Amino acid sequence: MHRSELIGILDDTLEPHRYKDYAPNGLQVEGKAEIKRVLFGVTASEALIDVAIAKQADAIIAHHGYFWKNEDSRILGIKRRRLAKLLAHDINLIAYHLPLDAHPQLGNNVQLAEECGWVIGGCTGENNLLWHGHPPVTVSLADFANTIEQRLQRAPLVLGKTDRAIHRIAWCTGGADSFFPQAIELGVDVFITGEASEPCAHLAAESDVAFIAAGHHATERGGVRAMAAWLDRYEELDCEFVDLWNPI
Repeated sequence: MHRSELIGILDDTLEPHRYKDYAPNGLQVEGKAEIKRVLFGVTASEALIDVAIAKQADAIIAHHGYFWKNEDSRILGIKRRRLAKLLAHDINLIAYHLPLDAHPQLGNNVQLAEECGWVIGGCTGENNLLWHGHPPVTVSLADFANTIEQRLQRAPLVLGKTDRAIHRIAWCTGGADSFFPQAIELGVDVFITGEASEPCAHLAAESDVAFIAAGHHATERGGVRAMAAWLDRYEELDCEFVDLWNPI
């Protein structure tokens, strides 16, 4: 498949023009024009690039790409090594950030709900990134967190009374701890995201709303994994998701 055709398919589906994002969405580093083998991963780290080189991939599609707002624009150190390997091996780097969080079928938020068995009620907030719903049955916070640990294979940080009943939930994958006050306003029993910041402990205690940090990487594997399966239906493409474990 030609690179422009692949980008067209992705842009038509993910609609990056709808988002004011922190990094460019779509093609970030240009490689070879014809693409057959595509490697998918959460973050375009040097380790993922090394796997792509070993597997002779023509493109990498990631959730976390490069050129973030307010980062140092100079090509030095880690950034130089990453770009040097991509360019030397003619590998395209394609990345979608907020569009892949919010997509109603392929997005990280809906994929996390499906993986954990939650019933989706809807979404709200900026770019519809704050999702809400409920577990299939009312459970204690301890049992709710235990299910998350089993499904994501990572022990979450849990703030709240472990015996409290969980009826309503809200979530946003990745580093969305700043959405916690909005989740509290929704009247939920627990908010789930990837990471925690220091104020989360105080907000949880003073609002009596539980908080779970289930891992930035762990909560955002679903989008790129779903996109790999979705694009693999095209005969012109050979798609593979690679999960390089990250404890954060």
